[in-house]
Amino acid sequence: MSTSNGRYYIQQVSDMTGLSKQVIRKWEERYALVHPERLENGYRIYSEKDINLLLQVKTLSEQGLPIRQAIQMVDKENVETFSPLPKEPFIQQEKLNDFVLQLLEKGSRCDEMELMITLQQAYHQVGLSTFLKEIVIPFLNEVGYRWEKEEWDEYQESVSSLVVRDFLVQIRRNYQYRMDAPLVLAACLPYELHEVPLHIVLLQFMLKGWRTFLIGAFPAPGSIEALIVKQKPKVVVLSASTMIPFEKEPHLLPELDAFAQRHPHIDFYLGGKGTLAYLSKSTFVLKAIHVTDDIWEILDNSPIVSPE
Repeated sequence: MSTSNGRYYIQQVSDMTGLSKQVIRKWEERYALVHPERLENGYRIYSEKDINLLLQVKTLSEQGLPIRQAIQMVDKENVETFSPLPKEPFIQQEKLNDFVLQLLEKGSRCDEMELMITLQQAYHQVGLSTFLKEIVIPFLNEVGYRWEKEEWDEYQESVSSLVVRDFLVQIRRNYQYRMDAPLVLAACLPYELHEVPLHIVLLQFMLKGWRTFLIGAFPAPGSIEALIVKQKPKVVVLSASTMIPFEKEPHLLPELDAFAQRHPHIDFYLGGKGTLAYLSKSTFVLKAIHVTDDIWEILDNSPIVSPE
């Protein structure tokens, strides 16, 4: 745990940034990048600003810049306006807030209970909308980044993602909505296991007054279409984080698009990294399903439902 709000020991900083304690000390002593406080017992105490400086230099170094040049590019007096070189749009290029840093620390240690407690504290302190935009999404982006870079192992990634998913499920179960509100239905494609992005989308819809229905991970072939016919949603959001659904079912996308054409009163959206990767190589052109990698585009096109 931190010594107090926004103050961390070096092991916690190592957990949050993915940098070893040796590297942190070297950047401090050789380049004067950060200036931690020193307790009477000699322990270093780092601030949230220190951690973001370390993350920014780490990002630049991973882009190929020498450490000294990376540090020179970081304006320590204007850390919040810092913008690194273009690369993947991960949160590491942004300023991580204290809750995200705490979650990274707990996630690195696979501490499920502390992860859940921190999520609860963040949710109750900032409210649902800010919680999703500024804490959940940045945290999950950073988790994914560290897993792809092999800074975190599969267990760290899995525990962190599952705890977030379980917490979002709890919120959705307890959220109040009008029974006659329009319905948005969300579903992973067959063979797809990553449902957390859909929980985030559905919670955003609930904030706008919509009812929601989620078809969980790895739905049976044909179940999506059957439930759409039964539930009669106004909006359908489909997701594929991998290309496995399209590789396993080559006719899946044409069949879904044909289904969408037969239901013109429903807005169909399809997103996820797997979808974008597949369509970038495919010659198939969707006629009735909108492809997007931006959940805010979906929300902007969906009206707010009056509580009256």
